[in-house]
Amino acid sequence: MTIDDEESEEPNEELVSRIIKVTPELAEIYLSKATVNRRLNAGQVRTLMETIIRGEWKLTHQGIAFDSNGTLLDGQHRLHAIIEANTPVEMVVFEGLSKDVFSVLDTGKRRSAADTLFSTGEKYLSQLSSTIRHVILFNTMPNLPWRGAQARVSNDQILAAYNEDPDRYRESVSIGRELSKHLFASWTAVSTAVFLTTEAAPAGEIEAWISGLKSGAGLDSHDARLALREVPKDIQKRSSKRKMNMRDQMAIYIKAWNAWVDPEKAGELRLHRLKKTEKMPMPIKLPFEFK
Repeated sequence: MTIDDEESEEPNEELVSRIIKVTPELAEIYLSKATVNRRLNAGQVRTLMETIIRGEWKLTHQGIAFDSNGTLLDGQHRLHAIIEANTPVEMVVFEGLSKDVFSVLDTGKRRSAADTLFSTGEKYLSQLSSTIRHVILFNTMPNLPWRGAQARVSNDQILAAYNEDPDRYRESVSIGRELSKHLFASWTAVSTAVFLTTEAAPAGEIEAWISGLKSGAGLDSHDARLALREVPKDIQKRSSKRKMNMRDQMAIYIKAWNAWVDPEKAGELRLHRLKKTEKMPMPIKLPFEFK
């Protein structure tokens, strides 16, 4: 593809599109053709770059667009991502667009992770996608804040994780929905913690933990399930310093789980939010002989 540096005296009004493997070098050339463009979002560039590096880039109708004079109208974030990833990708390149279309480019609704999971036929799509996202964050960056560009999880990552274990994700969201009615934590926090702790338990052994949390019946005063049930629902209102976030809620749940699985290692159970230097607890694996 050739783009003339000088403005054409007779602009070509015919729209032409073609699939081109855009290399980092070609991306630099394309970006040099930008005159007016939207402000660069570093977080979006990083997200696209990581998508390319992970091999998740897919050829779609969204690509690069030039007007009839060869000026770049759309695609600067994709081009910067190619440069940052130092990896060529295929995309559709459009030439001959009217200059007037710039104001309406990329104004549609962004596809959410829940939208991506719609074809699975699952219920509670928002909770399911949020649970999967937080499982991924727990496994990849447990001791870092789950916010900002560093905590972005792509729709492809969420769908791939779902496909690896759909039954357990579905069950965790269902259990989390019920347990959150009896606990202080949010539906998402409980669903995520359920998934992570059932991952550490043999099949069938988790029922005692779940049933105890649901009913609280017959639990002695030292039972970690009772302690978790008694964490006040208004705990977030009791501190003016910092709102309890998802990591805090999950940490409290996992601390209780660990104390239930291995009371000797738990010591005196203190269910509180994470301190600044405290690491996220890892679920203790429940042994097969557990009773």
